[in-house]
Amino acid sequence: MDTTADLLSAGDDTPGSIDDRLSAGDDTAAASPSPRDRILRAAATLLAEGGREAVSTRAVSAAAGVQPPTIYRQFGDMQGLLDAVARDGFARYLWAKTARGSVEDPVADLRAGWDLHIGFGLANPALYALMYGDPRPGATPAAAIESHEILERLVRRVAEAGRLRVGVDGAARMIHAAGVGVVLTLIAAGGGERDLVVSALTREAVLAAVTTDATPREAPARNGRRAVSHAVALKALLPEAPAAFTSAERGLLAEWLDRLIQEP
Repeated sequence: MDTTADLLSAGDDTPGSIDDRLSAGDDTAAASPSPRDRILRAAATLLAEGGREAVSTRAVSAAAGVQPPTIYRQFGDMQGLLDAVARDGFARYLWAKTARGSVEDPVADLRAGWDLHIGFGLANPALYALMYGDPRPGATPAAAIESHEILERLVRRVAEAGRLRVGVDGAARMIHAAGVGVVLTLIAAGGGERDLVVSALTREAVLAAVTTDATPREAPARNGRRAVSHAVALKALLPEAPAAFTSAERGLLAEWLDRLIQEP
């Protein structure tokens, strides 16, 4: 069974921000970085030191030791470069933070995923702002899409264990909205005013709203919710079911399960 480490990818446990990782380098990096790597590192450094406004074509080309056309050949435009910086920074953070022991409890893995997301945002506020600070329909950065896909996989594990109160998509949206809100609030508060208890309290409130206990009671008042949890689990596992249904039958079964899941 996949755990958080399996879902996110494993690596060393080196603490620190993206800047620390870039300064230290990567064991797999060549002795002489490619122009693309130099551009990414230069843009990440400028972003961390001066924010998005500091990442200009002139500044990046000077810091990376390349001509401006090289940036456009590698990334298309400056937005493409910023998206690549966010994606690279998020991947590096995951490699540094996700080497953990096996955790069989899917809710515990989901809780760890929340903490990882909050930690990334607070350690890398400029990168986080690239991913979530300027939402535009149809223009979601690749790093934000990858982050949401990780969240959906974690939530699906909870559903497959029969411990999700609501549908996978709805639970993922609730957790995402709460997590992004917490990070942006804490970033805006600044280091001296940050109350990290807010993250823990919000996390537990959201998890209580979308997950069930590991050993639910059999009280009649809870039977309806137990039925919903089992419906969510069955829908999550439906793609893995033997090919005993036609596509139309699978669609009809999914529709019935959705009706049960959405019952108040």
